[in-house]
Amino acid sequence: MITDKESLKFYLDADKFALGINRSRPKLMGDEVWKFQIALRKHEYYKNTGNIIASKFYAFLHHKRGMKLGFTIPINVFDAGLRINHKGLIVVNTACKVGKWCDLHQGINIGDNGFMKNEIIYNCVPTIGNFVFIGPGAKIFGNIHIGNNIQIGANSVINKSVPDNSIAIGYPFVIKPKPTDRLLLSIANQRFEDSFLARYSQYKKYFIEK
Repeated sequence: MITDKESLKFYLDADKFALGINRSRPKLMGDEVWKFQIALRKHEYYKNTGNIIASKFYAFLHHKRGMKLGFTIPINVFDAGLRINHKGLIVVNTACKVGKWCDLHQGINIGDNGFMKNEIIYNCVPTIGNFVFIGPGAKIFGNIHIGNNIQIGANSVINKSVPDNSIAIGYPFVIKPKPTDRLLLSIANQRFEDSFLARYSQYKKYFIEK
């Protein structure tokens, strides 16, 4: 979670690295996805630090840019290193939690199949680990856990937990072991994180958990 200026800088640098961008700032015309992710992260920062005026401004930018691109992606869901590959419908429930280096494509829905009991609403949303590739059209929902180092295939419907180091594909989906050399062109692999830390060694403390 972004809680101070240092963590904001970390998230912005990790997202930019994930997007494969070397420029210091977005182009005046273009870079729409990058601009959205910057607004997302700054909205998170100002909301979490209690700056009401700046939070409202970046909430407006976050919403406006999301509407333009087709994204409904709330704050404080995605950890650092988010890569949204291109514009297109993406819907994510606000209660979800997603780890580092998530590689998103269009047509994705990460949602809730909660229920009401005794007039209480129970959210049933996924938690998703680190290094997860989510292919176009995938749907992930329910009180499930998606592990680390996962590939979710295009148009798959995932409503049960997926263990680490797996490929989940199809509907109904099947789970297969993931080859160690799979997805090296994606950000969803350890080598990509190592390349990031080789360039940004000052952020190593954010990866102690691994």
